[in-house]
Amino acid sequence: MRKQPNSHHCFICGVKNVAGVHVRFYETETHEGTPEILAFFTGQPQHQGYPGRMHGGVAMGILDETIGRAVNIGDAPADDPDARAMTWGVTGEFTLRFHKPVPLGVELTARGRIVRERSRVFEGEGELYPPDGEIAVSAKGTYFKMSLDAISAIDPEMLGWRALPGLTGWATDGHR
Repeated sequence: MRKQPNSHHCFICGVKNVAGVHVRFYETETHEGTPEILAFFTGQPQHQGYPGRMHGGVAMGILDETIGRAVNIGDAPADDPDARAMTWGVTGEFTLRFHKPVPLGVELTARGRIVRERSRVFEGEGELYPPDGEIAVSAKGTYFKMSLDAISAIDPEMLGWRALPGLTGWATDGHR
């Protein structure tokens, strides 16, 4: 399992964003061998919608980034943990289904994968799981494949894009 990088200020993965979710992303695969992104995080009071529950927009952002990162699987050299992804997923369309409330203050897991891919577009799906292992939120999206320089003129070094250590919440068999 390979750790994907985090950045400084992204709301979802930014390690220096005090209001951010601080999600940690890993490349893995399903039992069937399909490449997949696995994400871990714990919702905090600043991510609240209703009391004790994660805001639906935060849940959406987490699943959007989890699915969108699936295009990065294997994109950077495995021997360079700080290498930049060459292709990024930019959301074109996104649909969510809420199955049950998402609690705050407990470690949650998200999974995302590509289900259809073409030269410049891919479709993905994912799920968000509370500790009980039942799906709380499911999502589907369509993404454009773009290079970072086509998305933003910022110097990539300013992003703080690094694979930071730390893995928690990993079930022995890789699934919850």
